Amino acid sequence: MPSLKTFRAPALLAATALLAGCNTVVLSPSGDIASQQGRLVMIATGLMLLIIIPVIVLTLLFAWRYRAANKEADYQPDWHHSTRLELVIWSAPLLIIIALGALTWISTHTLDPYRPLDRIAAGKPMPADVKPLEIQVVSLDWKWLFIYPEQGIATVNEVAAPVDRPILFKLTSSTTMNAFYVPDLAGMIYTMPGMQTELNAVINKPGVYHGLSSHYSGAGFSGMTFKFHGVSNEEFAKWVADAKSGSQSLTRAVYNDLAKPSERNPVQRFASVDPDLYSRVLNLCTVDGQRCMHQVMAQDALRGRTKAGEAAVAALMPQQICTPNQPVDLLN
Repeated sequence: MPSLKTFRAPALLAATALLAGCNTVVLSPSGDIASQQGRLVMIATGLMLLIIIPVIVLTLLFAWRYRAANKEADYQPDWHHSTRLELVIWSAPLLIIIALGALTWISTHTLDPYRPLDRIAAGKPMPADVKPLEIQVVSLDWKWLFIYPEQGIATVNEVAAPVDRPILFKLTSSTTMNAFYVPDLAGMIYTMPGMQTELNAVINKPGVYHGLSSHYSGAGFSGMTFKFHGVSNEEFAKWVADAKSGSQSLTRAVYNDLAKPSERNPVQRFASVDPDLYSRVLNLCTVDGQRCMHQVMAQDALRGRTKAGEAAVAALMPQQICTPNQPVDLLN
């Protein structure tokens, strides 16, 4: 008989593997969108287990029943077809696939990150007088910049939002593609240079939550984390006031210095921010002398269409520097 010591190492290894999954934040988050996504994972897993578990059980049962030592088993080497068995084998997976397809189609539209929220929690419809809190997000190498256009402040590696207030994230990147992810809040959303993505979400419980980059982006990727604070309206107002009490301003020059690669940056708060900064980051023209991307695209769209458009493009190409909030009329 093997002693207990024989099974000690495998038992410890199995226990360690099971305990490693104790942090089930994805399945029990604090935000309504993440909660719906967690339920979708559980329902999809349950539907798939309706096939997986019977297959495993029947595999073990058949192996035991038709083992070589069992002389009483009904061995039929010429058997090849059963209509009833075929119906079970094909109809059950087909029904599960149909259910998964319908569930996925509905959830894809309901949980679309670009779709404005229609509720703040289960049984709590969106109040008509509540305006989403807009937060502009820029992924840098290797830190996160958060701009609050309404409040006129900006932070690095720290973000806060009131509980039960919808949040509209507008996201872009300074250089490489990245992924914004707060497991308690919602699913991840990519950030890409020269493009804007959006994420609508809400946090329903006060607390400090872990945020991270979930897409490898270089040497400092492992330290590209931040804290998301879910606070009351009063605490959020105090947090904004604390940020405004500082003396540091986020100008284009400061941003260009901040955008240089660095690792494990401490939290920074800026009392004011250039109102055109996010638009310039999005259009890749934060450095003086750079032509904004949307301006170049507008010029390319008019190229060759009309004589006036050609003349305007020819005149603007050498020297025109765009201002995001003052687009140039190329035809006049």
